[in-house]
Amino acid sequence: MTEIARAAKPETQAREENATLLMLKEFWFYFSENRGAVIGMVVIVAVVLMAIFADLLAPHLPNEQNRDHLLQPPAWEEGGSWAFPLGTDATGRDMLSRIMHGARYSLLIGCIVVTLSLSSGILLGLVASFFRGFVETGIMRLMDIILAVPSLLLALVIVAILGPGLENAMIAVAVVYMPHFVRLTRASAIAELSKDYVTASRVSGAGLFRLMFSTVLPNCMAPLIVQATLSFSAAILDAAALGFLGMGAQPPTPEWGTLLADARDFITRAWWVVTFPGLAILVTVLSFNLMGDGLRDALDPKLKRS
Repeated sequence: MTEIARAAKPETQAREENATLLMLKEFWFYFSENRGAVIGMVVIVAVVLMAIFADLLAPHLPNEQNRDHLLQPPAWEEGGSWAFPLGTDATGRDMLSRIMHGARYSLLIGCIVVTLSLSSGILLGLVASFFRGFVETGIMRLMDIILAVPSLLLALVIVAILGPGLENAMIAVAVVYMPHFVRLTRASAIAELSKDYVTASRVSGAGLFRLMFSTVLPNCMAPLIVQATLSFSAAILDAAALGFLGMGAQPPTPEWGTLLADARDFITRAWWVVTFPGLAILVTVLSFNLMGDGLRDALDPKLKRS
């Protein structure tokens, strides 16, 4: 019997690997049908690589001041130079270098905000779905109160209490987006709790934490992944808005929203100091939204075409 069991193990592993490979192929088939999602993914990969290798790709240090090149236009305009391809700001800092290094801050903001809001949202959503009654009502009414306040206004209030800064801005944005994950997790978990496999796990003696995190949660992840992708772009946008209002990252940090705030006084006579950071935000946010649509098409069974 032992020899038979040993012989069966490689076959079981091979079947599991084949099943995983088939799932990945199916996912890529439906994802690649959305051309916009593929383009968005390519742009996101390019932005991530630019952020990782900014020290090597950037022609100058992000805070290096060149007093002889104040508000120098881009290279293709009269008075421009290829030493500063996208021009310089009011203190002579290279715009291209600051945008490249700013990608690090914007992606870091998105990662931390989504991690905080997703983890706390999953925890509260599971608690609300498993403990019906007073606990569920209290959690969901609190989420309703948070959702009733405009997101940017709530983030401004939280930052005003905690104090301006990049870390506090990330906490504020995470609190703003947490209710979306709570509501989504609760709805998905309640739908899963009525299914036979959950009942079978309960009958077999599975404990509460095993039911929550091993049985129910993995089957709720598809909509959460889509929501996390869309929240990533929204987090970048809100953090940039807080930076523009002076409540997020503080100068001379080359965060994209802070770059826009520094350029407010030069919109009419130095268009490049506003346009290029704005384009960086636009392209990155749009790419994440497009990829989120593709993930929804690939992960939602209702949207899959037979």
